[in-house]
Amino acid sequence: MRLLPLAPGGPRRGRPRHLPFCSPALLLLLLLSGCLGVSRVAAASRRPNVVLLVTDDQDEVLGGMVTPIFLPRPSTSPSDSPYVPSALCCPSRASILTGKYPHNHHVVNNTLEGNCSSKSWQKIQEPNTFPAILRSMCGYQTFFAGKYLNEYGAPGAGGLEHVPLGWSYWYALEKNSKYYNYTLSINGKARRHGENYSVDYLTDVLANVSLDFLDYKSNSEPFFMMIATPAPHSPWTAAPQYQKTFQNVFAPRNKNFNIHGTNKHWLIRQAKTPMTNSSIQFLDNAFRKRWQTLLSVDDLVEKLIKRLEFTGELSNTYIFYTSDNGYHTGQFSLPIDKRQLYEFDIKVPLLVRGPGIKPNQTSKLLVANIDLGPTILDIAGYSLNKTQMDGMSLLPILKGASNLTWRSDVLVEYQGEGRNVTDPTCPSLSPGVSQCFPDCVCEDAYNNTYACVRTISASWNLQYCEFDDQEVFVEVYNLTADPDQITNIAKSIDPELLGKMNYRLMMLQSCSGPTCRTPGVFDPGYRFDPRLMFSNHGSVRTRRFSKHLL
Repeated sequence: MRLLPLAPGGPRRGRPRHLPFCSPALLLLLLLSGCLGVSRVAAASRRPNVVLLVTDDQDEVLGGMVTPIFLPRPSTSPSDSPYVPSALCCPSRASILTGKYPHNHHVVNNTLEGNCSSKSWQKIQEPNTFPAILRSMCGYQTFFAGKYLNEYGAPGAGGLEHVPLGWSYWYALEKNSKYYNYTLSINGKARRHGENYSVDYLTDVLANVSLDFLDYKSNSEPFFMMIATPAPHSPWTAAPQYQKTFQNVFAPRNKNFNIHGTNKHWLIRQAKTPMTNSSIQFLDNAFRKRWQTLLSVDDLVEKLIKRLEFTGELSNTYIFYTSDNGYHTGQFSLPIDKRQLYEFDIKVPLLVRGPGIKPNQTSKLLVANIDLGPTILDIAGYSLNKTQMDGMSLLPILKGASNLTWRSDVLVEYQGEGRNVTDPTCPSLSPGVSQCFPDCVCEDAYNNTYACVRTISASWNLQYCEFDDQEVFVEVYNLTADPDQITNIAKSIDPELLGKMNYRLMMLQSCSGPTCRTPGVFDPGYRFDPRLMFSNHGSVRTRRFSKHLL
């Protein structure tokens, strides 16, 4: 299949645009836009390309990276603690695209009402995503293939005709992840796929259109590619050749597997412990199938890297590999899902390879997916100061810079989803819950709404969380002593430290841009005024949650 650009006269091999890449006119334009500093003009013709690969629900804590992803040979990780600001697909993907926390991009869950691909998102946020900046301000060809946002293509979101600003080539999946029987928007035109493996298996289709792009793109402009696979999201449909692999693999039986979530939020406490044999068989099967689907992702990555190597572009291309959120399989007796505040749901893989990056290196610094946009813009030569992004550029870390001033905490926030009627599969529970499977174990609820400060410093490794419920429930974990987050120490921790963490949470929940990068509780530059913890009536202030964050 030959790729067609989004607009007439778009980039194509042998057909450069009216401004050749190295022309004085374009160099002047890049200088004025802020994409190149004066010292970088000489290297403009060799500005790096960037590839961003995003999987769906791939965890880091529970062995999600065991499959032999081709990318790590050679590659590095900018952190051993990469986090997402929300453990759910649409809010997390919005954070990748905008470089913002959910309270600033206003995508709070996977629904249109939660701003997932809504008209408001399209009008306010899409023009300011980092791909839009790459295209409009830096002259990059931009290519998208795969899952965009969960409600993309819905009638209330403009249908498949809508193509977000900033994309030269657009191959986007309608709504949520599938492997067969799906519809793609091909530059705004619908194309239906069936269930023939050789032409319809989505991961392979994404690989093929990506290779086509590399064949037919313009050679006079740098390029950015974002490839978002369905794997390893449910329904976990593996390619035929991989359906019998990993037959002796089971979900990890770590310390928090199949135990009661004592002293945790009520949603965790309602899980049935011990889990039934049928639930354990179900989650083991899901774990196995998730790995099977990732083998096709491995094939995609290998083909992509080999093609870049064949065309001579690999040495000038940065490749990022990550996921939108983590996943759990049996932890605290929750069978399968994400959405929770614990490490297994909020930590994701993050691997990078590219020019000037030493392989097999891992930093101890705290990073999040809001840093991807600033990093890629930095690679393109665009200043973060010209954006409203909350994240930080990882490029100095990747290049091995020393004595960096870096953050010590990140924000995690989530707004729970529920149903207004009793779940027919779970009549004993009242309205307001959702995701109840199997054995009537509900994984979400309206008041599963929380915000956390995740802190990592030289002397502390803490997580502080508050829930928006009638209890104003608090969970605190010392992950140095308790990496599996079994013991909630909210009632035993030093009250002064608890107050500082509460205040820091409020500050982060109202931060924007540079104020999201201010010193944390354990940083030398941190200043704490206890008077700010009290209202006019003398009561302790607590975090206020917006019902819609809009």
